[in-house]
Amino acid sequence: MPQFRIPGPLRRLSEGQITVVVEATDLGTAIDALDARYPGFRDRLLDDRGELRQFVNVYLNDEDVRLGPGLKAKVSEKDEISIVPAVAGGINSNPLPTGAR
Repeated sequence: MPQFRIPGPLRRLSEGQITVVVEATDLGTAIDALDARYPGFRDRLLDDRGELRQFVNVYLNDEDVRLGPGLKAKVSEKDEISIVPAVAGGINSNPLPTGAR
């Protein structure tokens, strides 16, 4: 059965579980199964139209599902689904001099 890798910020939804095994044939039904077991995941991963949220990345065996079939991506027994919340920000390599705003 495929398994989800749950990132730290979402582990409170999975009762602290790092991985969660689900029964599913595609990514959409895998998310439904995850949400049925641990309510709240669907709202975090999908928008009002049922599509992946813009700032959540989902990988199926290291492949970004947005670049392929999306929620229709087929999953099998040994597949790993990783949820990766987007990260913004960083270090400015050319900061303004002090007082130059």
